[in-house]
Amino acid sequence: MEATRDVVQIAAPSTAAPGQILAAARGPLLRSGLGLAGANRKAVEGQDDGLLTALEVAGLDLWGTELVVLSACDTGVGQVSTGNGVYGLRRALTLAGAESHLSSLWAVSDRSTRELMVAYYGELLAGRGRSEALRTTQLRMLKDPRRSHPFYWAGFIPSGAWWPLRALASAPRPVTP
Repeated sequence: MEATRDVVQIAAPSTAAPGQILAAARGPLLRSGLGLAGANRKAVEGQDDGLLTALEVAGLDLWGTELVVLSACDTGVGQVSTGNGVYGLRRALTLAGAESHLSSLWAVSDRSTRELMVAYYGELLAGRGRSEALRTTQLRMLKDPRRSHPFYWAGFIPSGAWWPLRALASAPRPVTP
């Protein structure tokens, strides 16, 4: 039996911002990544440093993964390379084989991100396509006077496949009132 990874969500902080731990690294895929357990400890040779670089992500086998959600701050940014585009976690996920991903372009609010993610997953469960689910969620937040400023909802961008998740095609749909 083959294992599948339909949806992966990571809420670890990004290290793509200038001045962070990876800023002095050589190579654009070494300058962005995620801080995991142990990233705030002093590095010890032979032990995991707690940093998952974009280069390491690019080497993962994510074929068959329909959606990767990076819900922490700045996970969609990277280094711009003239003629080659942006090097960062978004490119690394594509190289690793992820069908689509959702990431953020700035330091997002924890509370509004939680609200956005809950609503986004609800839209996915309702059978909406990945991009349509985000757009519907963002429009709903835009209409909320407490969340109408783009800071709360516009920081997230989808990349890759836009259609509904195949993994949910046979799942029971939530009942809407």
